This record gives sequence, structure tokens and C-alpha cells, in this order.
Amino acid sequence: MKIAIGCDPNAQQAKEELIKFMEDKGYGEIKDFGSEDPIYANTAVAVAEAVASGEYDRGILICGTGLGVSIAANKVKGAYAALLSDVYSAKRARLSNDANIACMGAFTIGNKLREELTDAFLTNEFVPGCSSQPKVDAFREYEAAHQK
Repeated sequence: MKIAIGCDPNAQQAKEELIKFMEDKGYGEIKDFGSEDPIYANTAVAVAEAVASGEYDRGILICGTGLGVSIAANKVKGAYAALLSDVYSAKRARLSNDANIACMGAFTIGNKLREELTDAFLTNEFVPGCSSQPKVDAFREYEAAHQK
């Protein structure tokens, strides 16, 4: 699995700890898109474009709350960013919604929960043809018709 990760300057430590966790778990190739840009939207869009293009399988974004990076990432066609705050939602983001980017807060959740959310997000897969497929198709069809 190829994972793109980025954050704003406030989340640098959280990102570094999460990268180490993913490396220790053997999640595959991890590309750090940085944290120096104080305009978190720039980093979020870079990660989202890398994932939406298929260059990376999943993305992870972290800012103070996770809200800003999730809004920015979702502006990119083909990027489906989910704000994660509990393990059940992290699983469902993959299983029910085929989300490809996990967004989390550095100030709103601790490292242990961030690791659990990452595990849930990276170890679950959307199953094409499942009962959620028509719902996923609906937002992808809207995206195709209305986003360039």
C-alpha cells in the first residue's frame, strides 16, 4: 500500500508519531508531503491530488481539528476525505463510503486513538457491489456531472 501523509505546522509531532507507527506496522510506502506550509489547504490538496490520481492508495491528513484539511481535500475530484474521531466511523468510512483519505485532529484526539483510527482505516476495504454501492455511485455520479 502507498500512503500519502501531510499536516499543518501544528500537527508535525502527531504526524511524525503516526508515520513511525505505520512504519512499525509495515503498512508499506509512506510519502510525507510535509508540514511547513501554514496554509494547510495547500498540503491537503497536494495529498488529495496524489490519492485521486491513483499515485497513492490512501491519504492521511492532520491539522488542529481535522476539519480544515477534510474540507480542502474534498475539493479535489476523486478525493473522498473523512474526518475520523471514533473507530466505528473509521471502519465505516472505508466499508460504506469508500473514503480514500483519513483526516484527524492533532488537538482533539490522542496518539493512541489516532493509531487505532489509522489501523481501522487502512485495514478495511470497500467491497464493490455491496449494499452501499448505490450510495457511493450517487455521489460519484454527482461529482462527475458537476465537478471539473
